[in-house]
Amino acid sequence: MRKRPMCFACVFLMLCLCILDLAGIPLIRGNPLPAEVREYIEAHPSAVICGEVQRCQDTEYSLSVYLKQVYLAYRSEKIPIRNIRVFLNEKSGEDLRTGMIIQVRGELERVSAPRNPGEFDSQQYYACQGIYYFLKNGIIQKKSRSYSRYGQFLTDLRERITGILEEAAGEDAGIYQAMLLGEKSSLDEEVKLRYQMAGMVHILAISGLHISVLGMGLFSLLKKLSLGNGLAGFLSLSVILQYGMLTGSSVSAMRAVCMFVLAIGARILGRSYDLLTALAASAILLLLDTPAYLYSSSFLLSFGAVAGLGIVAPALNRLVESDRAWVKTLLSSLAVQLTTLPVILWIYGEVSVLGIVLNLVVLPTVSVVLICGLCCAGIGFVSIQLAGFCLIPGEILLMCYEKLCVLAGAVPFCTWIGGAPKIWRCVIYYVILLGGIQAALFLREKEECRVRRFLPRGICVAVVCVSILILGFRQRGELLITCLDIGQGDGIVIQLPGGKTVMVDGGSSSKKKVASYQILPYLKNQGISVVDAMLISHTDLDHISGVQELLTLKEKHLTTLHIKNLLLPDWKAPEEVYYELEDQAKRCGISVLRLHQGQKLRFGDGSLEILSPETDAKGTDVNEEGIVMELRYGKFRGLFTGDIGVETEKKLLPKLDDVNFLKVGHHGSRYSTCQEFLDKIKPELAVISCSESNTYGHPSPETTARLEENGIQTECTMKSGAVTVYTDGHSMRMKTFCNEKTA
Repeated sequence: MRKRPMCFACVFLMLCLCILDLAGIPLIRGNPLPAEVREYIEAHPSAVICGEVQRCQDTEYSLSVYLKQVYLAYRSEKIPIRNIRVFLNEKSGEDLRTGMIIQVRGELERVSAPRNPGEFDSQQYYACQGIYYFLKNGIIQKKSRSYSRYGQFLTDLRERITGILEEAAGEDAGIYQAMLLGEKSSLDEEVKLRYQMAGMVHILAISGLHISVLGMGLFSLLKKLSLGNGLAGFLSLSVILQYGMLTGSSVSAMRAVCMFVLAIGARILGRSYDLLTALAASAILLLLDTPAYLYSSSFLLSFGAVAGLGIVAPALNRLVESDRAWVKTLLSSLAVQLTTLPVILWIYGEVSVLGIVLNLVVLPTVSVVLICGLCCAGIGFVSIQLAGFCLIPGEILLMCYEKLCVLAGAVPFCTWIGGAPKIWRCVIYYVILLGGIQAALFLREKEECRVRRFLPRGICVAVVCVSILILGFRQRGELLITCLDIGQGDGIVIQLPGGKTVMVDGGSSSKKKVASYQILPYLKNQGISVVDAMLISHTDLDHISGVQELLTLKEKHLTTLHIKNLLLPDWKAPEEVYYELEDQAKRCGISVLRLHQGQKLRFGDGSLEILSPETDAKGTDVNEEGIVMELRYGKFRGLFTGDIGVETEKKLLPKLDDVNFLKVGHHGSRYSTCQEFLDKIKPELAVISCSESNTYGHPSPETTARLEENGIQTECTMKSGAVTVYTDGHSMRMKTFCNEKTA
């Protein structure tokens, strides 16, 4: 640190920002706007705003406009609210130009926070752009004639390059657009998942590799033209800075540009370039400008990868002492993986095991794909046909990448679902990893020749294994029931001591892709790689849509989650969707079991007792003939009622007894949870799963009032987000995700 004061300053700044965040000062998380501004917006959501057009983007339903330097127009006052994203209710903004000042009327809405553990944090993502509100149903009232001609030139250039790539690259256009322009809206979701599973998703983003290829390649070319360090450096810096603006100034691009500027500056001034000092200086500049970057996944991964190359990789090379290029490349890849492992697990809950090896093959060839894309973009201004020929080497490589991704996905354990580690585990991981490597280096220098090569290396391997074990070790001493917030639907995960996991339903009628956006992220966040049983109470869409999506992902080898059994109600004449679900599960190698009244399933120390349907149920009324089950663990009892109504509740009364937990039937409908039913089961806690925007009036005021009158603590996912119940078999406690309420 004494030799690198900039690194010390960077660490000190990051610690200060963390302390301020813990103190409740919203520099990194939350809304940093003044309290009076937030209160005003809450009281006046219908507002008129004014701001400068930064960029426009087509969405599925309307045109989206990003504005900067925005202020609320209220009478003669101008209330600044930083940046904002506007969703126009019509295509009236098609003639907008970059740099225009526009006035828009619409409904202000706070950027939503995640509502389940592991879910993507939109609030943090947009905070890094200085955006804390969306304006919905926007109508443009005024716009200036003046605009930024250079800004519009860059926008037009970006759109032109996008069009060239679409014409020349065809199906691979989305990959080239992501690599060259940082534009991921056209990137196929399936392609992104395949690359992520193979540990190669980083090549689909603007990164230091791209900047190095472009910047250093241009600098070397200009030097060969005898322009000298000064002029060559100035010209290459100018080009790279404009390229950074063209690509939208992503975190990784800005980090790479900052480090490139420092590298070229060092050459021009005749000074030595230090990687870690340049990295620290870049981090300080970005954090001072936007403190929210500190918790940004892009920031942590980008800077963590370079830190691994600058700190861990040299240490590993000193331990191995090999001059072979492939060994050094392997150690560099391993160093990056070890350094970013806690961050990847914290963000995604899983990490690619094969990524270390695959990157050995892929990384040396990525520059070829990048250069092919650049040549295509340049020549495409003259001839699309010639541009297509430029892509041939790149297309061959992309085809090979796809084959590698498909092969990786077919390997059962290509990814390790380790779960999101606690901060204290991450700290211990880094202390043990770095301390152990340093100890191994110390021994290598001190030990005699006959043990110098083997003992330090053995210690290093042991240290790496122990640190990873600490990071991923999980012990479940309690039973957990988590009712996920997946909109208008049901999705419940039961984690039993001993590692057994049971899912009850998984679907929504108000949200799309609930498996990709809510269910899978939660399972990965919790470190769940095996679901022992997936129980379907009945086959309504709001209970099975996520399960269908999950099975589709398994069929395509886009997830390594293992599902052992699919449990369906034992119906004699079910609808077609029942058989489709059954067939899809069998194609995935999942056993299918049909359940009826009287059956009992044991999972470790817990058990499920099936109370409904009856053995002769036909399945004509899927709600009333759905599965009702009781979960037993020690003295704890939990009742899961699917969508049954009063009719079935009364039929079940002779089989019911006191329970601790109730999953309220039919999303809190007024046709369920009758008084006789509550008198019989006497739950302490009831959870209702429904969407705030549902059109059914769920939960019914009658039902919620009845629950309250019976002294039952009631939680609703539309208000509390995911609700988790913890029990050791005797006592019970509850925690909500959104408002962190514990009882």
